[in-house]
Amino acid sequence: MSEAIVVPATTEAKPHKTYRVGVRRKTRQVHVGGVPIGGDAPISVQTMTKTKTDDIKGTVGQIVTAAEAGCDIVRVTVNDKEAAEAMDEIVRQSPLPIVADIHFNHIFALKAIEAGVAKVRLNPGNIGAKDRIRQVLTAAKERGIPIRIGVNSGSLEEDILEKHGYPTAEALFESAMKHVGICGEFDFNDVVISVKSTDVKLMIEAYRLVAQRTDIPLHLGVTEAGTARVGTIKSAVGIGTLLAEGIGDTIRVSLTDDPVKEVEVGKEILRSLSLASRNIELIACPTCGRLEVDLFGIMGQLEEKLAGVKKPVKIAVLGCVVNGPGEASEADIGIAAGKGVAILYRKGEVVKRVKEEEIVSTVLEEVERFQPET
Repeated sequence: MSEAIVVPATTEAKPHKTYRVGVRRKTRQVHVGGVPIGGDAPISVQTMTKTKTDDIKGTVGQIVTAAEAGCDIVRVTVNDKEAAEAMDEIVRQSPLPIVADIHFNHIFALKAIEAGVAKVRLNPGNIGAKDRIRQVLTAAKERGIPIRIGVNSGSLEEDILEKHGYPTAEALFESAMKHVGICGEFDFNDVVISVKSTDVKLMIEAYRLVAQRTDIPLHLGVTEAGTARVGTIKSAVGIGTLLAEGIGDTIRVSLTDDPVKEVEVGKEILRSLSLASRNIELIACPTCGRLEVDLFGIMGQLEEKLAGVKKPVKIAVLGCVVNGPGEASEADIGIAAGKGVAILYRKGEVVKRVKEEEIVSTVLEEVERFQPET
């Protein structure tokens, strides 16, 4: 295991280092089951189950649907004795590497590690005496399991809050480094860090500090982001800003919604920055008074009928003749619609005219015949 490169916490203000899109911050690498995090590994997408963990059938069901949506890693809370006892069977049935979410109780962490989880989310300083910390870190090291140190602005230690007055980027950084230091005392360096906040600006500043001062892989997220609408916006701004600067190695979008929705939003954030290969990408104009076809109905049908298609194809459906031809010609499959009729484009070339009622079937046929470039 490599030694941590850590600059001690400081209260001095420093300009953050910026990165170009596609130029990743260099970090060490850890492995969560078969999924690498950090280094030159692709950015992975995580979610968390929302069932009671001792409901094994329901929990595994959520994991399976998340996997089908493209999730890479799933976190499961181990918050009581029943949850800890269920982990053996959940790990056995899971198609994804499992992260055990532990707070305060080192026995639950040990049971989860024994059950075969691929990572533990735990702050070592919160589980009591040093012997307890030693037990957990020794067990994790023997199994080759990394630990995510998860710092939240809403649960900072009292002494750190007292020192800084309120949650700041430096306070979040200092808390994370405190726990990294504890791991280092026991020669445990396979760590991932998150410094989350509901405040997007604070979250961005905190992650920038960790990125500047360490080589530790980062798990990005906006904690308690909210409902699908608000949470998607906050996550896209916070996670997207950092990813655009080359910061971040794995992401989790937190929504008051189904885990599949979290995965879908996470994948779309990555695709928007060309950090993940896309499947179907549907583009449509926002519509205005120039609209001449039932674009809402057309797009609704296409979304439904193409939901399970995994081809990396970009489809643009535009509803008027002003921007339509130009936008449609830039897609793999394009439709530029006029009054009751449309032009089909294939890789920028005009193919034919189709009637409005034929648009959906025509696009589906084109998707079927589409062959991605190799």
